Amino acid sequence: MWRSMGRARRLARAGSALLLVIAISALAAGCGDSASSSTTAQGDRFDAAKAWRLIERQLAAGQRPAGSPQLRKLATELRPLLPDAHFEPIPGQPGLRNIVGVLPGQKPAIVLGAHYDTLAKPRGFVGANNGAAGTAIVIEAAQALRSTKSEAGDREVRFVLFDGEEPPAELPEESPHFYNEGLRGSRAYVAAHPGETASMILLDYVGNRGLLLDREVNSTPALWQRVLIAADTAGASNLFSSEARAEVTDDHTPFLRSGVPAVDLIDWRYPGHDVSDRLDKLSRQSVDGVGETIVQLVEEVRAEK
Repeated sequence: MWRSMGRARRLARAGSALLLVIAISALAAGCGDSASSSTTAQGDRFDAAKAWRLIERQLAAGQRPAGSPQLRKLATELRPLLPDAHFEPIPGQPGLRNIVGVLPGQKPAIVLGAHYDTLAKPRGFVGANNGAAGTAIVIEAAQALRSTKSEAGDREVRFVLFDGEEPPAELPEESPHFYNEGLRGSRAYVAAHPGETASMILLDYVGNRGLLLDREVNSTPALWQRVLIAADTAGASNLFSSEARAEVTDDHTPFLRSGVPAVDLIDWRYPGHDVSDRLDKLSRQSVDGVGETIVQLVEEVRAEK
């Protein structure tokens, strides 16, 4: 992802006092550490323990740049975990492929997505939060949603793990070229499925300790309000904020540019492009709270006629 740093800094300075209050409140509410077995959410439909093991499974594969043998091997392990899943090759990008799972229903579909590749540089980057956490939550949310009873007229849900979100070479996140150099999987998906998406929910930095998810500036306000309502219902409202805090170019951007309402769940304060992005920086409670929220949100939106 790429964020507008100047605007983000101005916004952060303007709201620094509020952020401090929110951060203290979130910590007091118990965002927890990675060793905690308690949960933030009350829904208890999302299997946080399985999601955590899936994060560990991805990290065990090491650094996973787009097109690498280790990522392609991992893709063959992830695909069966999504319902009725298949690979979609990315045109012009040999070796790259999105993983797409489907819960059938009325079209256009709701898309729940995350990227499963990691940075090519720095060496040794394993992407615990920048890739693995979002991927694990998408997969386990799919499992939870698959087990719930659907009604006639429910909307189709597609679970998309994007390849090639990170650029093929080192590229600063401030670069204006990020949209064209990165986001290869999401741009390809939007191009291949015009008119097939009703709304899009993206998970990026969603598993870290002290998680606080503000509304990304470009994210659709009405859909973000639905996120907040779902979080409250799931008992995870302490992880979310109604404030708009940073402008981020991410895998939701191609959807927005095509006219699709979309939101990006990303804690932009997290140092997601650093080799320190490892398992010890994550929280089981964050993973659980986001997972429960997403299951609640998709169930609600899917059932709307």
